Amino acid sequence: MSNLRIAVQKSGRLNEDSMRILKDIGISIDNGKDQLKAAARDFPVEVFYLRNGDIPQYLKDGVVDAAIIGENVLIEKGEDIQFVERLGFSKCKVSIAVPKESEANSLQDLAGKRIATSYPKTVEKFLNKQNINAELHVINGSVEIAPNIGLADGICDIVSSGSTLFKNGLKEIEVLLKSEAVLAVSPNIDAERNAILQKIQFRIQSVLKGRQSKYILLNAPNDKLVNILALLPGMRSPTVLPLAEKGWSSVHTVISKNQFWEIIDELKANGAEGILVCPIEKMVL
Repeated sequence: MSNLRIAVQKSGRLNEDSMRILKDIGISIDNGKDQLKAAARDFPVEVFYLRNGDIPQYLKDGVVDAAIIGENVLIEKGEDIQFVERLGFSKCKVSIAVPKESEANSLQDLAGKRIATSYPKTVEKFLNKQNINAELHVINGSVEIAPNIGLADGICDIVSSGSTLFKNGLKEIEVLLKSEAVLAVSPNIDAERNAILQKIQFRIQSVLKGRQSKYILLNAPNDKLVNILALLPGMRSPTVLPLAEKGWSSVHTVISKNQFWEIIDELKANGAEGILVCPIEKMVL
């Protein structure tokens, strides 16, 4: 069987999160120091460690079959490349910012001005849709310094927490797009390797579903059981088991972590006791 060739960022936060999810889906990688390619011990996969900006071209050329990459990079350098899964980590925005003392407060205020960016295609396409003309200066790295040295009136770059903008005296005035890590696929992938990729995607979906959910156990008085069960969706339906103490039942179910506190408050209000909450490693539906 041929190995699936999957690219990840060579270093940085995206690399760490990418390797973590591969480990969580049971793919162990033996990667020595500065090694650019490493094979999995227990799965037909080879991992290529590449510069983030180079990955779209490797996908186009079929050098790698798949990649974990930021959607923002894919939009900028690989618009024709499809992705099959959003991965829920490395979330950021591509935003336009200007110095805090600038009179510009909207994108329209930058018409005829200079914008420094590492994402010229993304910015140009966005400006064209808004019928705004601006002069673009392409910079690779340290875009935030451009207004301070008089190179540009504003910048367009990725924003995660906003701390970098704050440190450089900048304010965000427009969000072009929101991004996260995605599982992208080469248009040249063959059937054999695509079958391996589908197995990986299934495992990733199981891990992501687990991360988004909580397993809860609680004790419920039988006279309140109908009300309590109405609050709990479960995967199919909650599990209800009688307790040794007469008049009480144990209820087991899964809830979304986004609804967690709201549901817990309602459960308590309806007489639930001894509520235990457990993380879920994986969910296979």
